[in-house]
Amino acid sequence: MKQLIKYSILFIIGGTLYYHIEILWRGYSYLTMFFMGGLCFILIGLINEQYFTFRKSLLLQQGIACLIITSLELLFGLVFNVMLGWGIWDYSKNKFNFMGQICLKYSILWFFLSLPAIVLYDYLKYWLFGEEKPKYKVF
Repeated sequence: MKQLIKYSILFIIGGTLYYHIEILWRGYSYLTMFFMGGLCFILIGLINEQYFTFRKSLLLQQGIACLIITSLELLFGLVFNVMLGWGIWDYSKNKFNFMGQICLKYSILWFFLSLPAIVLYDYLKYWLFGEEKPKYKVF
């Protein structure tokens, strides 16, 4: 039960932050972006928590996070934009796009935005749930 509460709180924080970042970036957002942001936040946090037992460099975590975010963006885009026709975003005018749902420009942006997400996730676990204080290595 403690884990469910912890991950629910982190999901809500991540979803809310992403939703508001998108409003600052585009001027508007959709409720689906709250869910995608929350899921991305949890999965990014789990990179250094569950799936690997060795402490990874921040750059490696950012690379993995970039792949996670881009993959979820493709999945959400195919479901909500292509299949359901909601038109939440369209990257078809950007170079190096795939079906207008993902593109190199935003994948690079996700790499850099993942750094504050990684650090925030780790410190929220420390501050809110009394977990280990984060320690990082760059390379």
